[in-house]
Amino acid sequence: MFPGDRILEDKAHEECGVFGIFAPEVDVARYSFFALYALQHRGQEAAGIVTCDGHVAHVHKGMGLVSHVFDEDNLRYLKGHLGIGHTRYSTTGAPKLRNTQPYVIETLDGPVAIGHNGNLINAPQLRRELLERGVGLSTSSDSEVIIHFLAGAGGSDWITRIRIVMAKAEGAYALVILTRDAIYGVRDPWGLRPLVLGKLPGGGHVLASESCAFSTIGAQMIQEIQPGEIVRIGADGYEIVQGAPPQQLAFCTFEQIYFSRPDSLLNGRLVHQTRQKLGKQLAKEAPAAADIVVPVPDSGTPHAIGYAQKSGIPYSEGLIKSRYIGRTFIQPSDELRKVGVAMKFNPLPENLKGKRVVLVDDSIVRGNTSGPLVKMLRDAGAKEVHVRVACPPIRFPCFMGVDMASQLELIAANMSVEEICEHIGADSLAYLSVAGMMKALKAEGGYCNACFTGEYPFTTQIPLIELQEKEKFVNVWGN
Repeated sequence: MFPGDRILEDKAHEECGVFGIFAPEVDVARYSFFALYALQHRGQEAAGIVTCDGHVAHVHKGMGLVSHVFDEDNLRYLKGHLGIGHTRYSTTGAPKLRNTQPYVIETLDGPVAIGHNGNLINAPQLRRELLERGVGLSTSSDSEVIIHFLAGAGGSDWITRIRIVMAKAEGAYALVILTRDAIYGVRDPWGLRPLVLGKLPGGGHVLASESCAFSTIGAQMIQEIQPGEIVRIGADGYEIVQGAPPQQLAFCTFEQIYFSRPDSLLNGRLVHQTRQKLGKQLAKEAPAAADIVVPVPDSGTPHAIGYAQKSGIPYSEGLIKSRYIGRTFIQPSDELRKVGVAMKFNPLPENLKGKRVVLVDDSIVRGNTSGPLVKMLRDAGAKEVHVRVACPPIRFPCFMGVDMASQLELIAANMSVEEICEHIGADSLAYLSVAGMMKALKAEGGYCNACFTGEYPFTTQIPLIELQEKEKFVNVWGN
């Protein structure tokens, strides 16, 4: 995500998408490119690919979208039959080239590279431990900490080394790791971040943050990697072992609400269907007397479809989104910042004129776009605007790899629902309840809802004051 997006979009943001491939019969760099292209929604700041031919690692990475970073010339340079890729949105580590992944270092056992999705809550302690050992660090990312612990872990094989690292790491991580003869995938014991395994029709296997990456390259999904598992893909196929004892499952709820692409499979169900169920539950809990249901595109669309289906109120397009505003390093002027929402959304007056509108959004984070959107609908002729949000109020920051803003910036942490309603100028405002969300997800537990409840998933609970100190540590690095 580029700086312009942070100004114009009131959304939580994921850290990144990861991909891994072992396939001797295909151009792994090209396959990695198209897989990362499918995972672009998980991060737009930077991208990188590392390949290996069994001896030498080749790497190319840069700032920008996947399509900006790679071209025919640099893809041709990435030789080998195994590779990993990464597309990044920064949480720990400023959006600079030095923090771009995958990271690559040379070891006695050949090159090793890593791509990381998530955030370690004990990264400051681990970082200090490395520095005290005399290990030099060149970036501000917790992902570099992981690769140095991996390289220095000891053990007779990479599985053993990965297990040693998993015993030290606390927090969210889905990893892809490249060695000279295999690719490894690792999912944290809480299952906070997704990781899936697939196979290619001509032979070879792939790993990705989401299954949507597989359809782009013709791969078939085999299974979701379970919490605490390590998967190795190599010349002899794939092997899955337990790397660390699974903890109380705490899969990030926002993967279902917003992060994952609608055509991905999570927990055996299409994300688009899950979001429709959230919208239906929202309609049950927060009905409105209205003429049309309008989504905040694109992320609010499946929620709005579900709301319309359950309520019986017709679904209609009311806002058109420009998908390309903000995907640039060019900063808006102060004047353009003031009309930032108008840069990204345009109303459809003929659909809105004289109508009582239910405006459905997936979430409200800072609340800096909801008010302008409500005003935009009114200016286009809407008679009433009733805002409905397909998740509970976000009152707490995330320290597991989601850019959820600080508590001081979260509107629901500082205002009541009634105050937010007045602030954004809506006729009414309602959020989905935590219980209703869990009912729609068909889960009594198994999800991390810390941003809604303040209950963080780790067995060793970290006091909020300490978490806030960690937040300051992140901000020091310019994130």
